Amino acid sequence: MNNEERHVSPYSLQEKVWRLLWAIVQVTFFRYSFHTWNGWRIFLLNSYGAKIDSTCVIRRTIKVECPWNLTVERNSCLGDGVIVYCLGKVSIGEHVSISQHAHICAGTHDFNSKDMPLLRQPITIENDVWIAADAFVGPNVTIGEGAILGARGVAMRDLDPWTIYSGNPAVIRRTREKLT
Repeated sequence: MNNEERHVSPYSLQEKVWRLLWAIVQVTFFRYSFHTWNGWRIFLLNSYGAKIDSTCVIRRTIKVECPWNLTVERNSCLGDGVIVYCLGKVSIGEHVSISQHAHICAGTHDFNSKDMPLLRQPITIENDVWIAADAFVGPNVTIGEGAILGARGVAMRDLDPWTIYSGNPAVIRRTREKLT
């Protein structure tokens, strides 16, 4: 494989343009919006193809890549400094709390291939989940309903419903009662 083949972009021209336009909007109108302008931030994200319910709380310091791949259902919150890297689809259920500086990463590379092509794998976060501060959720992971991923936990595989995990890699600490 020559150098030119290795550096062929996986993005179409249209996607490159949308990513550039969103990057400009995100570092200006989105980032410098007032703390209380939650509806404005939801409007901006939805204008770029996201599907975010109006009851959600979206902090102005989050960073979203490819918002057209993001869905957030009612009463969910993305806290300060959260990174949502939506190269693949990211679906966030109802009543989900993603705490400060957590990283949701729906993209990786096929390291078994010499040219390491980009893989856009989905992430599903079901209802009533809490992803604590500085946690990392990797590509192709489902966080089961009611699960908790503790601070700085790393989820590189599916997490069972109504179970508390922590550590790197995330391991089960205990189960929790279903919410009524």
